[in-house]
Amino acid sequence: MKNILITGGAGFIGCHLTKELLAEGNYVICVDNFTLGNEENMSDFINDKNFKFIKEDVVNVDNVIKKLKNIKIDIIYHLAANSDIQKGGKNPQVDFHNTLETTYASLEIARTLNVKDYFFASTSAIYGDRKGELLKENLGNLGPISYYGASKLASESLISAYSYMNEMNVVIFRFPNVIGPNLTHGVIFDFTKKLKANPHKLQILGDGTQSKPYIYVKDLVEVILLMTKNIPNGVEIYNIGVEGSTSVTKIADIVCEEFGLENVEYEYTGGNVGWKGDVPKFKYDLSKIHSKGWKASHNSDESVKETVKHLSK
Repeated sequence: MKNILITGGAGFIGCHLTKELLAEGNYVICVDNFTLGNEENMSDFINDKNFKFIKEDVVNVDNVIKKLKNIKIDIIYHLAANSDIQKGGKNPQVDFHNTLETTYASLEIARTLNVKDYFFASTSAIYGDRKGELLKENLGNLGPISYYGASKLASESLISAYSYMNEMNVVIFRFPNVIGPNLTHGVIFDFTKKLKANPHKLQILGDGTQSKPYIYVKDLVEVILLMTKNIPNGVEIYNIGVEGSTSVTKIADIVCEEFGLENVEYEYTGGNVGWKGDVPKFKYDLSKIHSKGWKASHNSDESVKETVKHLSK
């Protein structure tokens, strides 16, 4: 049994991870200020005797530490961040505070409490738009084009320094788009909302050719648990992804099919990106994580279909 601290534990990924960690018999403490997370996400485990919820912005380090009441933390899973790139693109402060400052805060909690094991949720956005180049973990000259990507890359640099200075053991996962039950934003969520409002017409940002890999959240949680059982010394970075990718138009087709909608008129806004800072296409080299014996159970299209089925209910 471990004492585990999850920042952003009431969010989309956090609630799924918390549920599995509790199922393994761990004691889990969730810190969340409900910027993106919510109480409903915790309904399955809110009354579990091995679960503790702290409603707090993690940047308030002293408050968080006081509320931990001298609990010896074995590992921190840092998930708190702004995960809505489009929203962050309208205001740089969103990512600076919710992504970079929260990382600094979680590392300060780790340093102050002498926590040696640490997991960080990073992103494909740190690579920027590499125009079809295969994305490998050791790729140099990274140039993120969104405030979100820049904040995540800056976070990785902070983590590297904290790991060395405090002898921490760190695993960093660079996610693609993560989807599944409890989804709160993104193209599938938006399409579902738009079609419920108007089942005859659907506005699609860009030209619909944007194509990315989508990973099902339960597959992601599986590999997080696998790779944080015994974290080696230093910092290990992994691209985490799936086979294939799914275009925006294909997602629209899947949503319409699942909702039983026919002859929906697609209205494209034009251009090859949905918004400034969006990376229209990318492809991961997954050989490093595959060498550890893990592959996702769902490919990209299957992940989308499973997510839409859940939302349709």
